Amino acid sequence: MTRRAVLPMALTGLALLHAAPAATWLPAVRRLLPALGGEGSGDHVALTFDDGPDPRSTPRFLDELRRLGCRATFFVLGEALQRHPELGRRMAEEGHEVGVHGWWHVNALLTRPGRAAGEIARTADLVEAVTGVRPVWYRPPYGALACESLVAARLRALRPVLWTVWGRDWTASADPASVLATVTPGLRGGATLLLHDSDRAAARDCWRSALGALPGIVDRCRLLGLRAGPLRDHGVAGAVADPPGRGTLRTGHDAPPRCGRSQAVVSARPRR
Repeated sequence: MTRRAVLPMALTGLALLHAAPAATWLPAVRRLLPALGGEGSGDHVALTFDDGPDPRSTPRFLDELRRLGCRATFFVLGEALQRHPELGRRMAEEGHEVGVHGWWHVNALLTRPGRAAGEIARTADLVEAVTGVRPVWYRPPYGALACESLVAARLRALRPVLWTVWGRDWTASADPASVLATVTPGLRGGATLLLHDSDRAAARDCWRSALGALPGIVDRCRLLGLRAGPLRDHGVAGAVADPPGRGTLRTGHDAPPRCGRSQAVVSARPRR
């Protein structure tokens, strides 16, 4: 084999290695990797929200979660948290979990070498500075894991996690009824639900569809006898609920209880 032929083959191999983890975006692949997909204990559903914090929408989600008596995991963008640290502090103070979604909402497969790793580290440091708690979880934008981002997350002791069910709430045509209908077939014990508390990387005001569907989603969980809450309570294989050295979660004296089976059932009809 000539040197001229070896170089293209080597470059192709490196490209495939870089992109190989992105196959986890496919549902069939995630089913083979339940921990990465967010499979948890059989009596719990993980509520997760991406792309915030956003002052137009995130406070409404926090208000609604408080009303419902639920906590959740918020995967934040560093550039948004830097501009609105008060929302990150509120998340932590009200008992929610804050995870890393990257600095900008960019596909790690399409960025220059080194950018994804740097942005993961920068966001993780900011989350800790704002909330006083080192983050545990990393979810890549678009669910696209690159080899670089996977290694960078591991170096920062972040657990990559995707989802088992989503609401397709990021589209312009979504409404509360469509989000609830999309979610319902996958709403089962062990599921990790992906919704969005911001339209930063989606159709304008599409977050209203997720917000409107949230009461109905929580109600379905309760009717099924399931708890709904953050990933730290989800029992994902290999995860630790309160890892040593990660700090103590700061909660306000009036922080909401975890959504549980014993709490009152709310209306199943999603609000518009």
